[in-house]
Amino acid sequence: QVHLVESGGGLVQAGGSLRLSCAASGRAFNTITMGWFRQAPGKEREPVANISRSGGTTYYADFVKGRFTISRDNAKNTAYLQMEALKPEDTAVYYCAARTRGLAIRTTLYEYWGKGTLVTVSS
Repeated sequence: QVHLVESGGGLVQAGGSLRLSCAASGRAFNTITMGWFRQAPGKEREPVANISRSGGTTYYADFVKGRFTISRDNAKNTAYLQMEALKPEDTAVYYCAARTRGLAIRTTLYEYWGKGTLVTVSS
């Protein structure tokens, strides 16, 4: 079992930055693939970025490429999502998720989920 807790969400103006953190426990952190997803009101949950167990491989959704950076610190059991140049359309609840197998994009392939942290970007 993997327990995930997100933090770092909040209200920010368009063009601003935020860094989300996801603290993991319950399993050796370097054995789990980590992902960030988001869900805006009235929309389905969608993948944002994910990172391999070693941190050597990453995936980004097209709509965040060049603006968001996913990273992980295996010594601290924590994954991060650095968000720059935020837009109002980035407003959503952001979730971190984990899977015990290799890198994957689809939401349904992730086994463990945090409760989410709300990011609101004002125009």
